[in-house]
Amino acid sequence: MKLHFRDRIALFTAFAAAITIGLVFLVVYGVVYYTAYNHLDEDIRQEKEEVLSNLRWSGDSIIIEQMPEWEEKEHQQIEVNPTFLQLLDANGRLLFRSSNLQNDILLFDPKLSREAYFNSRITDQRIRQGQFPMLSEDNTVIGHLTVGISQEESAIVLYNLRNTLWITFPLLLIVLFLATALAASKGIAPVQRLIHSASGISEANIDARLPLPENKDEIYQLATTINELLQRVESGIQREKQFTADASHEIRTPLTAIRGTLEVLVRKKREPAQYEEKISRVINEVDRLNAMLDQLLQLARLENNRIQVNKTPVALNDFFSALAEKWQARLKEKNMTLNLHIPRASILHTDATLLSIILDNLIGNAIKYGHSGGQIDCTWQAENNSLIFRDNGPGIPAEHLPHVFDRFYRADDARSAAVPGAGLGLSIAKKLADLLGIELKVSSRAGLEVVLGF
Repeated sequence: MKLHFRDRIALFTAFAAAITIGLVFLVVYGVVYYTAYNHLDEDIRQEKEEVLSNLRWSGDSIIIEQMPEWEEKEHQQIEVNPTFLQLLDANGRLLFRSSNLQNDILLFDPKLSREAYFNSRITDQRIRQGQFPMLSEDNTVIGHLTVGISQEESAIVLYNLRNTLWITFPLLLIVLFLATALAASKGIAPVQRLIHSASGISEANIDARLPLPENKDEIYQLATTINELLQRVESGIQREKQFTADASHEIRTPLTAIRGTLEVLVRKKREPAQYEEKISRVINEVDRLNAMLDQLLQLARLENNRIQVNKTPVALNDFFSALAEKWQARLKEKNMTLNLHIPRASILHTDATLLSIILDNLIGNAIKYGHSGGQIDCTWQAENNSLIFRDNGPGIPAEHLPHVFDRFYRADDARSAAVPGAGLGLSIAKKLADLLGIELKVSSRAGLEVVLGF
């Protein structure tokens, strides 16, 4: 059976209340039951004291004297709250019984050696009776006095109380269930409003937000959390839209250049040297497009968590020496120098392949945007496990620094047309650094400084 959240709250509350109310009713009934029978037992004890005060015995003989207690009207009547008396000797032989017993005999247990109280019936009447052994001077049982008192009034009180509790119990649960359901309905009304508001939000109006309740309670926190989630979703959608637009633009640019070059070639016959020049330009654009697609694939794998990390000890001096050799041609082309300040004993526990991709992007950017004849310094600081890159290039304006890790972001639009690249290198470097647990920071004063904190 599927219940609404409101009804589940009411049902669970009613169930808990049923246990609590049941326990309370049992305690109430037990207290009344104990009080009623304790009162009857007290009356029986008083009656016993009055009777025994007028009895005497010698040896194993009980002497019944003439006294007012035996002739009281309550021992003669049966109809209204009678008191019954019965006296037996040690062998169970009847010595005396009150006239209201007529031919009946009160319940008797000859094995009792101390006073006891129990319920019985006589002439269709419920009674409470106490049996008191009578002891001689040597503590021998010489007889038994039994006193009985009508318990009809107490039985009626307990019967009425029991019926009242049985009737009240389900009624209370029904009322409690309905009241809790109403209270729960009022309580979850803000949630219903949030559901209604959230159901109207789609990609078309992703900038809409849920209304915040006046009280800063759990509902307020829920609405705030959902609004923060919507903000992240909106930012993600905007980034995807921007990514699609930027990717389309970046891919269209080399394709347009290739198409234009080929159209020029087929327009008329040209000299072989001209064909070679145009074909070389087409090849450069294809290489540019291929590099961009490789970077996009790297980003896609990173965002889908499809890159495995395999950390091993890396000797930084040898690692950078091999890396510098790979970039010698580019450095020589721009007459730049790469200065390595890496102590020979420096060891770093990381993924060498992924770290080389990060460094390729960082050094590649430094060469790409650095001044001709400039230099790049790479320093390892063992005291804080940091790798620092500095160049003496043009740097990046302060307003662009927060965006340098965004995809397709290039700080200088005028320069971007002349400098090849898609603006993906630092984005890839940042994601790989996060994957390896490296803190990547960029600052720009005189030139550019990149810090990798391991």
